[in-house]
Amino acid sequence: MKRSLWSLTGAAAFLAMCVGTTAVPAQTPAAIFQTGDRILIRVEGDSALSDTFTVVAGPALRFPNIGEVSLAGVRRGDVEAHLTRELGRYLKDPVVQAHALVRVSVVGEVIHPGYYAVPIDLVLADALMLAGGATQAARVDQLQIWRGSASLWGGERLQAAIARGATLDDLGVLAGDRIQVPGKRDAESTWRVAGMIVTAAAAVVALTHH
Repeated sequence: MKRSLWSLTGAAAFLAMCVGTTAVPAQTPAAIFQTGDRILIRVEGDSALSDTFTVVAGPALRFPNIGEVSLAGVRRGDVEAHLTRELGRYLKDPVVQAHALVRVSVVGEVIHPGYYAVPIDLVLADALMLAGGATQAARVDQLQIWRGSASLWGGERLQAAIARGATLDDLGVLAGDRIQVPGKRDAESTWRVAGMIVTAAAAVVALTHH
């Protein structure tokens, strides 16, 4: 009986892994800068400060002729206002445009899967368009965002966020996260495997009663 219970528990765990029931965090992480992030900056009338800069340890940005400007505690969505203030210490009334970029992978049923450096103020649908858009076999209603082996967003919660126009920053997407676009075959094979596991588990239960 003990062995049968362990078999049933193992089957249930494997079933959860197959159907993607990894718990979704209740809150997304604070969208602040990390070393290696990139920021596209344009300072009107100053070509030396108009470029794509990589965030260095601190976190901070290292500008030519100015040095490091701290980004500690600065939210990604506030970087333009922050840099306008900081560069104003060296330039007179600077006109600054700054867009934080995040490097994510877009995989699955898209035309051009791969890695993309995308602005954090993009909505998820626009991020998919950078990868050529979804294929005809895509199940866009089953989109998921992953960080390593953990599902950050998925199901009805993600669909509701998409409907209200949530940006990548709103979703707390960080560098290295993965946008997964499943296909119809993926869903069919997952539920086929799940059905086999449930059948096997039921057989184990039946054997324990004989």
